[in-house]
Amino acid sequence: MKLATYKDGSRDGQLVVVSRDLSTAHYATGIADRLQQVLDDWGFLSPQLQDLSDTLNHGKARHAFAFDPKQCMAPLPRAYQWADGSAYINHVELVRAARNSEVPDTFYTDPLMYQGGSDDFLGPCDDVVCPSEDFGIDFEAEIAVITGDVPCGATPAQALEGIRLVMLANDVSLRNLIPAELAKGFGFFQSKPATAFSPVAVTLDEVAGAWDQGRLNLTVQSTWNGRKVGLCEAGPEMTFHFGQLIAHICKTRNVRAGSIVGSGTVSNKGVTDANGKTDWPKGYSCIAEKRAIETIQDGKPATAYMKFGDTIRIEARGRDGQSVFGAIDQKIAPLA
Repeated sequence: MKLATYKDGSRDGQLVVVSRDLSTAHYATGIADRLQQVLDDWGFLSPQLQDLSDTLNHGKARHAFAFDPKQCMAPLPRAYQWADGSAYINHVELVRAARNSEVPDTFYTDPLMYQGGSDDFLGPCDDVVCPSEDFGIDFEAEIAVITGDVPCGATPAQALEGIRLVMLANDVSLRNLIPAELAKGFGFFQSKPATAFSPVAVTLDEVAGAWDQGRLNLTVQSTWNGRKVGLCEAGPEMTFHFGQLIAHICKTRNVRAGSIVGSGTVSNKGVTDANGKTDWPKGYSCIAEKRAIETIQDGKPATAYMKFGDTIRIEARGRDGQSVFGAIDQKIAPLA
């Protein structure tokens, strides 16, 4: 089933069930008002939502209406936890190579992860509001999952059983604020503003042909100002799958229902020809990676970060060509 949260003037919105083709929706009133309620009582409430989803997909829901992504909040508008990994080691390798820094051996065995703000997420069509272009505004196209309860000490295999929903994320970064923050030795904070998520979050059966033990074998498309800049494969080069990322959190604490875990920037390796020249045919899922590639190739970056008025669209399509999660479609806007 596919779930979304419609804007209703409140902080947490109104839960709706969305048809598989994203054309129609139906309020989940009578089953649950909020997605967090469902996550807290998944075994009892999710089968009821599945019944409604089946009715909707068969065109028999009496009170269905046209689905509008612009009316969506994030599927979970605020969460108990938002933990974002860096599961694609190629992204780390590129960024490090651009500044002549080696990747520590532990990065290949122990996931990188930071804890972001989870009290205020953006809807898929909400503006990315920033006080200044000088902060170095960047998009980051990612996969994310929403969990149920996962106990402390869970193995990666056990952690996979705790995944309830999958969605897309735009983990906005303010690149020019990052160096000074990391220099303090205490991690990201101001450099990571509100994250946006796709219109719908889907259960694993909706991506059954693409879901492979914690990896999503779909192409993530990133379109910047109307130009497609990334067609990155999310599955094959994901160094740490979602079970490993969740187990990383569980090493010392419980993960509770309603936690969101991100994959980090989806990234693919370049292709080197017989002359030693490397190209990146899949493109990029964030501007920082493009700038790293330019630095490696030409000694300096040439691509500027985002400006006010720029747009970013992030989407993943199934093998049938249909959008799976709907599109994150945002504009960069100044703080009023």
